Amino acid sequence: MDINYKTIDKGSTAEYEISKSRFLTFVEPIADEAASMAFINKIKKQYFDARHNCSAYVIGQSTLQKADDDGEPSGTAGKPILEVIKKNELSDVVIVVTRYFGGIKLGAGGLIRAYGKAATLGLETCDIVLRTLFIRIRIDIDYTLLGILENNFYKKDIFIEDKIFTDQVQLFILIKKEETDTLIQDITNWTAAACKITKLNETYKNMPI
Repeated sequence: MDINYKTIDKGSTAEYEISKSRFLTFVEPIADEAASMAFINKIKKQYFDARHNCSAYVIGQSTLQKADDDGEPSGTAGKPILEVIKKNELSDVVIVVTRYFGGIKLGAGGLIRAYGKAATLGLETCDIVLRTLFIRIRIDIDYTLLGILENNFYKKDIFIEDKIFTDQVQLFILIKKEETDTLIQDITNWTAAACKITKLNETYKNMPI
């Protein structure tokens, strides 16, 4: 399984109307199922007067998927919302579609299309990003090597998170996990092995696609 995956950068909303029924879409990035349920319940509480608050979410690179029709005929609301998330290959995302019934029945096929379109419109207002796994690295070097590393990091577009100056220099950088071994070897070569490299922790960051 790929360690990196697509998600959304931040939440968004959308709205559209068909046959006098209003569909409000709420999209939110989430980290776990508890956060997903909290968001769904928040929308349900805020739009308590709506006929339906249907939802779907995908968590953890598609390992957890759930959909809720919230009173609509089985498979006509939550599932089409979920399919839109899956079609866009997104994870760590929850979508709630709130429906205010306009008095005209849409039928099963109409509901599937309506909820699918509502979810699609919501995602179209989002920025899709690549959730990328990085390794945080600490590098201990002599002052004379600082310029060499800074120059090479600049060329490779590697961001220096922090610098600590004592009797030596400590550099803290983030490296994409799949590039870690190669870059550690590069750093060793650039400094002629006159450095101490320590892997600290893993962290995810959102990167533009």
